[in-house]
Amino acid sequence: MTQTKQVRVRRVYDKASPRQDGLRVLVDGVWPRGMKKEDARLDEWVRQIAPSTGLRKWYGHDPERFGEFAERYRAELAEPEKHEHLDRLRSHVDGGTVTLLTAVKEEQLDYSHVAVLREELGG
Repeated sequence: MTQTKQVRVRRVYDKASPRQDGLRVLVDGVWPRGMKKEDARLDEWVRQIAPSTGLRKWYGHDPERFGEFAERYRAELAEPEKHEHLDRLRSHVDGGTVTLLTAVKEEQLDYSHVAVLREELGG
């Protein structure tokens, strides 16, 4: 039986679904506001893969800037340190379902770094 590879995106504040989520990985650079570590139900926190502070501030979740943000973020992901973490996430995806967790607001998920990461991971 082959294992289904899937990359999911969820808000860290949503209730965990262990049977569906697979490996739960927080991919934000800062800890989610108001969230206790024991309540997050994480397997990993890969803060190193988040966009740089400068890029995040420049972008400001402005949908009109998303194309350029995605291009700049992909360039950051190609840098050695981030690329190493991206490759490690890819290996997790090869093993089954991975859920990328973020504190980004629901309505901004399609225009955030997790959307770019999901695409980069083949999800």
